[in-house]
Amino acid sequence: MIYNFTMHTAQCRLGRRRELASMRNGSGDESSIVFAAAGTYVRGFAHEAPVSPYGTDGEPWPGVIDEFPEVFKPFVEEPAFTDEDGVPVVTACLWRETTDDQWRHGVIDFPAGHADPEGATGLFELLVDRSPEAFPRHAEDHYEVSVDLEAVRDVYALRPLNQKLVSSLNSEVTLADTAEDMAEIGYPQPAPDET
Repeated sequence: MIYNFTMHTAQCRLGRRRELASMRNGSGDESSIVFAAAGTYVRGFAHEAPVSPYGTDGEPWPGVIDEFPEVFKPFVEEPAFTDEDGVPVVTACLWRETTDDQWRHGVIDFPAGHADPEGATGLFELLVDRSPEAFPRHAEDHYEVSVDLEAVRDVYALRPLNQKLVSSLNSEVTLADTAEDMAEIGYPQPAPDET
């Protein structure tokens, strides 16, 4: 499975620490959530979405980031969130400053005839439905692989990993392969006799 979701402290080019959750599905879609002192910035990019910058003259779709607050501009311009030409790689965007009482987004005139023109449904489905049952459905739909629901429940419950659990999720990954990622995200470490 080529699904990667990480949460870690990122050192942005401004030198300030931020918490970052990111997802890349291996097929060109990605999302990031930046937690900062100023608030939270959520960015999604669905490469085949009708509002993709690559289908709109290489610029973000009008309205997606036009009304973006100045305090979050560094995130829009962050090299990790732009292409090689400095174009923000974004099809869906929302934010919430610490003083806001609700989430905000730009006013967007979406193209007609598309149920999910920015790709947000697919990008954020695992954030909306956080049940363990959602991940196996997602894996089946997107990657055509079966995932052991009990193993997913163990991970959701933050039970320490062991080789049996890791193998039940991906037989090609060892417990040692996960060590760096577990340490980076603060996942409970396995007992020494289970490594």
